[in-house]
Amino acid sequence: MCSHHKFFRGPTILALLIIILGVVVTSVVAIRAPKDQSGSDEWKGKGTTRNLQEIILGRCYDYVRATSPWIGEKNCAKIWEEFQKVFVYKNSCSVMKEDYQHLVDLTWHPIPCNKSVFWSKTNDLVHQYTKVSPNFVTLENTMLGYLVDGLTWCGKLTSPGINYQSCPSWTECEHNPVSSFWKIASESFAKVSCGVVRVMLNGSLTGGAITMNSLFRSVEVPHFNPHKISEVRVWVIDDIGGPDSESCDGQSVVELESELKERNFKYSCFDNYRPVRLLQCVQKPDHSECKVSSTST
Repeated sequence: MCSHHKFFRGPTILALLIIILGVVVTSVVAIRAPKDQSGSDEWKGKGTTRNLQEIILGRCYDYVRATSPWIGEKNCAKIWEEFQKVFVYKNSCSVMKEDYQHLVDLTWHPIPCNKSVFWSKTNDLVHQYTKVSPNFVTLENTMLGYLVDGLTWCGKLTSPGINYQSCPSWTECEHNPVSSFWKIASESFAKVSCGVVRVMLNGSLTGGAITMNSLFRSVEVPHFNPHKISEVRVWVIDDIGGPDSESCDGQSVVELESELKERNFKYSCFDNYRPVRLLQCVQKPDHSECKVSSTST
């Protein structure tokens, strides 16, 4: 009887160890493997914008027919086809910026010199300014940026190939569809810009008006062409009633100045550039910072 128990104890223990090892390996693989794209709440960002195809096609025809007909004909159906091809039925963390190159080519049009305006943390203000100053153009005013401005999109491996529940935030994975798009779009805009270019920064930010990991510092500035751009003009704009955290002589702005001058760009900087300041005061005319003293004549 005793030898009978010994006979089965060895194989039983061995089998148990194999099962435990298998569970451990499976758990490790599960932890390291990419998230299941079929999950409904796997990402922290909001899901793909509903009616994405209709929105992009509508914006495409609006841009070439009403907003900027001077750019000539564009194949809107082909543009949508190339756009959706990049992310539909794809892992949302494996979309590279180069995947959008054909889309960039299809939407390309020249940018007149002296019109480009770049920005960081001033999205609303800079576009209020370009709306009333049509001589200036941001990336979002170009066809490529106009098509998807404010939209979200990502795919999943299961039907229907588009994730409407959630998409990766910019910090969840580097190569997500939205961040990869804006990186190559920013590169393209920087490369074609010429003459005097402007950049609007927020002087009320406590962490500095411009950071190293911003798209402007990390993507656009490295793609500026010193043979095409004659000057970079920086506008550091404080919020009305906000703190004056940084100005032209602030640390991050001075670092930007040094970087640009090292690359042989002419540089100038303006605190609270008056035309932009006046636009801010239109919305807050009674604020003390917007009061204009008058003298009787």
